[in-house]
Amino acid sequence: MKTEKPDGRPDAKGPETARKPTRRGKEVLIRGIPVSQGIAIGAVFDTTEPPAEAPRRTILEVAVDSEKQRLAAAVAASRKQVAKLKMRLGVLPEEAQEELEPLLDAYAMMLGDSRLIRGARKRIEHNLLAAETAVADEADAIAEVILGARDDDKAGLRRRAGEVREIARRLTRNLTQNPFRSFKDVPEGAILVAEEVTPADAALLDPARIAGVATEEGGADGHTAIMLRALGIPAVLGAHGLTEAARRGDQAVLDGAAGTIALHPTAATLAAAKDQVAGYARERTRLAKLRRLPAVTTDGEAVELLANMEIPAELPLIAQAGAQGIGLLRTEFLFMNREDLPDEDAQVAAYAPIVAAMGGDPVTIRVLDWGGEKDMEALAAGIEPHSSPNPALGLRGIRMLLKRTELLEAQFAAILRVAGGAPDGVVRVLLPMVTIPSEVKAAREIYERVARRLRRRGERLPDKLPDLGAMVETPGAALAADAIALEADFFAIGTNDLAMYTLAVDRSDAEVSHLYDPLHPAVLRLMQFATEAALRLRMPVSVCGEMGGNPRLVPLLLGLGIRSLSMNASAIPRVKQAVRSLDIGDCARFARRVMEQSDPSRIRELVDGFASGVTERG
Repeated sequence: MKTEKPDGRPDAKGPETARKPTRRGKEVLIRGIPVSQGIAIGAVFDTTEPPAEAPRRTILEVAVDSEKQRLAAAVAASRKQVAKLKMRLGVLPEEAQEELEPLLDAYAMMLGDSRLIRGARKRIEHNLLAAETAVADEADAIAEVILGARDDDKAGLRRRAGEVREIARRLTRNLTQNPFRSFKDVPEGAILVAEEVTPADAALLDPARIAGVATEEGGADGHTAIMLRALGIPAVLGAHGLTEAARRGDQAVLDGAAGTIALHPTAATLAAAKDQVAGYARERTRLAKLRRLPAVTTDGEAVELLANMEIPAELPLIAQAGAQGIGLLRTEFLFMNREDLPDEDAQVAAYAPIVAAMGGDPVTIRVLDWGGEKDMEALAAGIEPHSSPNPALGLRGIRMLLKRTELLEAQFAAILRVAGGAPDGVVRVLLPMVTIPSEVKAAREIYERVARRLRRRGERLPDKLPDLGAMVETPGAALAADAIALEADFFAIGTNDLAMYTLAVDRSDAEVSHLYDPLHPAVLRLMQFATEAALRLRMPVSVCGEMGGNPRLVPLLLGLGIRSLSMNASAIPRVKQAVRSLDIGDCARFARRVMEQSDPSRIRELVDGFASGVTERG
């Protein structure tokens, strides 16, 4: 994994070089992944936990029932532990409560009649495996399927796989009577150092006592990282060599933005850290005030800042960030790791609380974007997921839904029913992977047919059906945008896939990932073409890829005519800060200059130069 600078740009050093401990006299500097901003100055307190592992073991057939009883007892104990963690929520900060509660609910569901528990029972019965071996094997199988999915949101896949493995570790501890880690003895003001900290561990941390957290394992997008950010604890994860270099009682300075831990810091390092502590306090105060301020440019142009949402657990972060709504609600979480398809009622039960939680703010629900993922078993039963030599160019997105119309009808029906119970205009529907106008037209015919059926059934629906939009994430859609705009009600430009398809680059492929560049002139021209096609018809258009969450790119996007940006919730405060420092006229002139360029490196220079100028003026 690459380290990043505080501004979000990749460190120029490679992973091994960037994280290798370096010495400055007696000072030892260790680099990791910046996870939670802030400076911590304190003594190291190292904590270890017995590994949640057990030797592989088989059983005799006569022991199957007793082994299943052991599993049932471990499940019951785990459920009690999760319930106790939930009871502790009241002593945590509100943001941490809101983050952890949905995660604990997910844990409780996995400890019910879930695929993990059912699969472990089957392995005990059919493979004659001991309960702990069955749990480990089933968890590994599920995690492998999740991580192997063809999904651009790798962070979401890692989170889901991590949830399964965390429950498996808890079950294993209860099966083997291995003790859990305790944080009662951590002294006040200490920097906690560990091999790994789980989300459940994070729930036990007292932010008033713990100065910072640093671990060998983990990344910036997992539940542990989200928890530490919600708790406001400065943290660095993925710091290789940390536990070997650090000793209990060592003086340390942790920089959660730079991703560094300095052991035995020099006087100069300590003095600089104290200055940064004061700076962070001022920055937190400024960003906290932004939550209640409008996203308006200096010349009065309003910009809509929305959040992308992968799973319901992200709702608290969306509220905390001050999002004006959800610009992209991915519905794939409903279809993952289940043996049957969610029916209309199940989907209503999933969407309705999300729409209600947004309190009248807009929610754009994207229908299923499936591209042959192995962890959607119920879908794979009807379509061969690997029948195409290149699934990314095969039967996915709206193509698949128009082939399996029963899936699209169920989703449309559920969304329409939820919209019927919400204020007019709150809910919108988004179609993925559109390439030609006829796909939108065919989807709209199904949409209207479903609405007529629901009305005959007596369901309450809005007088005006929710808007039906198209994602622009392929060159074909961008170049046909003027024709697609005649069929769609709005556009959402997915810059991640648009750049991938335009440049023929898979970002997860190390051999070519360096060629992925959303500032490539071809990508920018396609975005411009699609935006102008929408604006000519006075049709709403937004950007919902990673470009929308990068403050340095906001001037360019506004200059191209975009007035709606959807991003990860954590990016919203800094994007709002950027918006409030910009003049639309300046942005338009800057965008015209950028669009005259043909060299990506020159475009990056212009973007960096404009952003630096805004920062200096601000």
